[in-house]
Amino acid sequence: QSRGLGDVYKRQPLMSAVKPRAIRGMNDILPEVSGTWRHLETVVRDIVQSYGYEEIRLPLLEHTELFKRSIGEVTDIVEKEMYTFADRNGESLTLRPEATASVVRAGITNGMLHNQRQKLWTSGPMFRYEKPQKGRYRQFYQFDVEALGFDGPDVDAELIIMCARMWRALGLSRLELEINSLGTAESRARYREKLVEYFSSVKSRLDEDSIRRLEQNPLRILDSKNPDMQEIVAAAPVMIDFLDEESAEHFQALKALLDAAGVAYTVNPRLVRGLDYYSRTVFEWVTDALGSQGAVCSGGRYDGLVEKLGGRPTPAIGWAMGIERLVALYEACGGEPPPTDADLYVVAVGDRTLEAAIAIAEKLRDDVAGIRVELNLGGGSFKSQLKRADKSNAEYALILGEKEIADGRAGLKPLRSAEDQTSVAFEELPARL
Repeated sequence: QSRGLGDVYKRQPLMSAVKPRAIRGMNDILPEVSGTWRHLETVVRDIVQSYGYEEIRLPLLEHTELFKRSIGEVTDIVEKEMYTFADRNGESLTLRPEATASVVRAGITNGMLHNQRQKLWTSGPMFRYEKPQKGRYRQFYQFDVEALGFDGPDVDAELIIMCARMWRALGLSRLELEINSLGTAESRARYREKLVEYFSSVKSRLDEDSIRRLEQNPLRILDSKNPDMQEIVAAAPVMIDFLDEESAEHFQALKALLDAAGVAYTVNPRLVRGLDYYSRTVFEWVTDALGSQGAVCSGGRYDGLVEKLGGRPTPAIGWAMGIERLVALYEACGGEPPPTDADLYVVAVGDRTLEAAIAIAEKLRDDVAGIRVELNLGGGSFKSQLKRADKSNAEYALILGEKEIADGRAGLKPLRSAEDQTSVAFEELPARL
């Protein structure tokens, strides 16, 4: 006790610090790939906005009841995958597992839907507690587009054609479009009766999830991912045979518009989507380039959702695209990340050069559109700074010493060619670069 804690610490080895780690399924997007993300997001955003869609930014947290009412309580998302907790007031809150319900909630909350039409887009992280694997994460990013107040097949076609334009702009060729119609609530009720009848006849072969859904929502059985269920699902009645006349006409008109626009598609009568709010048109853009995670962009109509959440009856349609899968597909198709290296590296040698170097670098950023200028930081000898310039992969080094400052001229040294270094007056640098 008399020695004190200092002596004890000298004799005892300190415990090694435990390194912090990311939460499983929630990944860091590092600089070597974030440039590709930014490039793809910019292309998608610009195309969406060229069709007249405007950005809306939404909270990450919503009341849990919003997703139970919209997505459906008998879905994998609500039953198994949502990050839900009680806050300090005892309210049940959920990290958003998808964006459509939040867009609709925002429209109702802010009076954006009554006698109005809205074309909106949003993007950001979503959260689902799934088994992490390639292309499927617990925090994942989506780009989401919604058109509210539009009831004709023309907007369905526009949203699909918009996607086709994105694929062309990004040079993506390994994508195919699948479409289907789920009809109205009334036609689905008739179809539901047939499904119950069919699945009841093979009940002994159904898995546990399918048996539970048989009475609650048999359409969800069609969305089963269990390989042992696929043969049973394939033999089930198809929705398209039970469409009401208006939905059938809507679907025919959509196909005609896609044909006219030259957008190829396949009618997939088993395509039902995993959320309860869909009606009439549903679609998926799928690829064979990403293994089992083949759906890159999915969407459809949800004409009853606004009313279900407390608003006035409002037709609506939208799609969501997984950014991780878009990045993976872009890379699989040979897409290159955009350049991120500096164009010019400013070497400043001497005690009185840094102030002038900062001023010159700022002037070049003002006067030369899009130029990427990296200024040497932390001092160093001429040789060490030139090594940093070369390591930066810049095209040129701009060399400033005390003599150059006094003469009003800089050395411009090519770093990626054998050309000679030249001397350029400060005022001529923008034009020269």
